[in-house]
Amino acid sequence: MYRIVGKPVLTGISVRLKDNVDNEAAISAISQLLTRRHGIKDFQLYNFEQIRKSIEHTSMTFSILILMVACISLMIGSIGVMNIMLISVTERTHEIGVRMAVGARRSDIMQQFIIEAVLVCLIGGALGIALSYITGALFNALADGIFAAIYSWQAAVAAFFCSTLIGIIFGYLPARKAARMDPVISLASE
Repeated sequence: MYRIVGKPVLTGISVRLKDNVDNEAAISAISQLLTRRHGIKDFQLYNFEQIRKSIEHTSMTFSILILMVACISLMIGSIGVMNIMLISVTERTHEIGVRMAVGARRSDIMQQFIIEAVLVCLIGGALGIALSYITGALFNALADGIFAAIYSWQAAVAAFFCSTLIGIIFGYLPARKAARMDPVISLASE
């Protein structure tokens, strides 16, 4: 500013309040003092506590948005796993009939399809975790130290447990359908 107007110009003042001073009262007193001294209100006051609260609110809103997108994605993926397993049961009707004819119990058939559903979910979870680590590393490289993606092994473990649970829950219906098949009808289909 000195080069433009030819004299030193004050562009900002930072005020730090003592712990026992009311924030709003101090802002009001500073505003009145500056208005009296300048004759007009040609300044702006920023309360860093309000800015901090605004940033926290924005961060919380963003976290809720991410959580909702994750829940929707999880439901879509879960329904996809269930549909894939139902298709697998339909395609393998003859195989199920043969297994039942040679002595496989309903619980064996059910266990087979639940294990398959869990494996599909675990592979998907592992790929998702790997992709998130790769994306985070790419983000860290591009952010050039401004922001950093933070990795948590607890989140990876939780993702594996969630994948297992999804496989069990959404693999149950197709497994039950496979276990309830009549061996005679299953063998006749082809």
